[in-house]
Amino acid sequence: MTACPTGIAHTYMAAEKLAQTARSLGHEIKVETQGSIGAENVLSDNDVRDADGVIIAADKDVDRSRFVGKKVLAVGVADGIRHPEQLIERVQSAPVYGGEPGDGAGGGAAAASGGSGGTGGGKERSVAYKALMNGVSYMIPFVVVGGLLIAISLAVGGHATPEGLKIAPGSFWEDVNNIGAIGFQLMVPILSGYIAYAIGDRPALVPGMIGGWIATHGELYGMKDASAGFIGGIVTGFLAGYLVVWIKKVKVPGFAQPIMPIIVIPIVATTALGLFFIYVLGKPISWVFTHLTGWLSGMTGTSAIVLGAILGLMIAFDMGGPVNKTAFLFGSGLIASGNQTVMGMCAAAIPVMPLGQGLATLIRRHLYSEQERETGMAALFMGLFGISEGAIPFAAARPAQVIPANMLGGAVAGALAGMAGVADAVPHGGPIVAVLGAVDGVPMFFVAVVIGAVVTALTTVTLVGVVERRKSGARAGAGGGAEVMAAADGAVTAGGASSVVAGPGVAERVVAEPGVAEPGVAGVAGVGAGHGAEDAAGGASRTAVAVAPIPGPAAVPGQGPDGESVDIEGVETHGAETDGADTGGNDVSRDGHGVDGSNNSDGDGGGSAPSAEVLSGYLTERTVKTQLDADGKEAAIREMAELAAGTGKVADVDELVRVALAREAQGTTGLGEEIAIPHAKTDAVTAPVVGFARSADGIDWGSLDGTLAKLVFMISVPEAAAGDEHLRILALLSRKLMDADFRARLQGAEDKAAILRALGEIH
Repeated sequence: MTACPTGIAHTYMAAEKLAQTARSLGHEIKVETQGSIGAENVLSDNDVRDADGVIIAADKDVDRSRFVGKKVLAVGVADGIRHPEQLIERVQSAPVYGGEPGDGAGGGAAAASGGSGGTGGGKERSVAYKALMNGVSYMIPFVVVGGLLIAISLAVGGHATPEGLKIAPGSFWEDVNNIGAIGFQLMVPILSGYIAYAIGDRPALVPGMIGGWIATHGELYGMKDASAGFIGGIVTGFLAGYLVVWIKKVKVPGFAQPIMPIIVIPIVATTALGLFFIYVLGKPISWVFTHLTGWLSGMTGTSAIVLGAILGLMIAFDMGGPVNKTAFLFGSGLIASGNQTVMGMCAAAIPVMPLGQGLATLIRRHLYSEQERETGMAALFMGLFGISEGAIPFAAARPAQVIPANMLGGAVAGALAGMAGVADAVPHGGPIVAVLGAVDGVPMFFVAVVIGAVVTALTTVTLVGVVERRKSGARAGAGGGAEVMAAADGAVTAGGASSVVAGPGVAERVVAEPGVAEPGVAGVAGVGAGHGAEDAAGGASRTAVAVAPIPGPAAVPGQGPDGESVDIEGVETHGAETDGADTGGNDVSRDGHGVDGSNNSDGDGGGSAPSAEVLSGYLTERTVKTQLDADGKEAAIREMAELAAGTGKVADVDELVRVALAREAQGTTGLGEEIAIPHAKTDAVTAPVVGFARSADGIDWGSLDGTLAKLVFMISVPEAAAGDEHLRILALLSRKLMDADFRARLQGAEDKAAILRALGEIH
């Protein structure tokens, strides 16, 4: 089984390689794909029961409960492409999965970070990283929904008062605000709960969520006006997850085992974690809050610039946590005494974090996943209304880069506001208070906010960019297969997962660990004479494979983005159905013959090509060119765009070229293996169109494996039609192009007719 935030290409390439290899070794194999459109070719209970082994590659936590009792191997998806033979061999001696997070070769959700060791062991992302991304991905909807509802209610129904922005009691907008507040109240418990779930599975969900709730309710541990905030939620999530993992290791009598995961473990873990946080962690947090308040009180006579910078640092540090609340309550408490300038410093710093992080997603879009960019737009909106929590998903996903950037921007904004003597008469921040007339010194207030947000955005993209370049360098040195897969992920942003289940003979489940954008699962059975699910009989070995994508962090937003979450601007990121994997357990690869008929011949060179179309008619004789004239990437893309224009489906060639090149600027679409698949999603085309051309000498496409692109496919889809169909095309192409013989036939085809016959195998 494979799963990752993005990367449909990896999913199907790995599935195809595993399927081809398994068949060549005499194994029967079935591939389950779990893309953004859901699971396809799902492994049935009978498939799992009869399987000899399972291979899983995933960048996120996947449900392994159905594989208990099977041999499981965990590796990276790149290994499914580079070392399929080794995986099939290793799965036969992999340990049996017993339901524990650490079970299975290569580890599980709670396995240690690093590779599974040995030849072919891919580098698995650390458990901590995957757990954190899991929590962030579930938290984001609560942040967005809650924040936007609060912002809208304040914008329409709010008015400035000495106590802050208030909404008329009993009004419609108060109800809207209350609903949004519920979303915010659930935000940290959800983050904590799903971090715990990714580590300790279902028994850890309840202690994680309750622990997160305790973290955000400071009154439970002596903090009336503050709490541990989202950082406390992250702490409780990890504590709950690993506590459950530890409890699971305790040996209990057989009669007690059935009630352990649903009664004993959740109760014990929840009670222990709750009391630990209240009596052990809560006291130091309360102490910090109290002493910070006293320290700030002693600084009221110091330089306004220094005080503003310190308050900005504190406001930006934990966004609702004890440090943030200390600064905010210090500023709001001085309003009644007539000192409104301290609150002015805080008010300028409060919106900097969400505005800066939202701006960062616009400045360097390719560093962020689609989900993160959407969250960034919501964060911009929340920032306008002084809702700093809009930046929490970014800080949780990349704390080492985002929190320092937030603090720097907050300090700049606070210092500028202090220097200019900006005053705020209400305990609230953000541009909304200036618009409502509560700020004195409005021009400098906006200057401080804008400069602070820009500083945060530029610092964030710089730090994140450094990390991404390091990761890219590490991937580039990992080997050809991994490089090809990383580039392929840039070509498609739809998740996918692949799992393989082997037939009787090995009774083992193999789980491939995530190492690239897309995870994969494969199971392998003992060697036999079978050549496919349809041929399997008697002692023939059976293998099932499933491939599935991961939803986004942060990545990720993700992660998130981490460096492996490559966005594809040219194509919609939501799932595509593929014909390559059927639901009956048949072989993944297809030996398709012929093409779908359609008369589209324009008689353009290359011999007398028959009227034909492939890939649902999007690629026709008119969009095929035997040899490109271009010798560079930009010229080749323009030539391909002009080729597509011959169909009458391109309204603006220049715009199509611009969008395609913009996509290339985010990351190469050179997949390696002498393949490039540039793509564009734009209304410059009126209907989907796919072009194909060859280059005899090859074109430098920036492929990670260093090969020059000799086979170039260009996919163009309109904004309105960018649904599943183009993703299906990408999936089919990615899978089929893993066949070296198929690539050779495309290279050696003498004319358009021969090219179309070869391309007709893709279906």
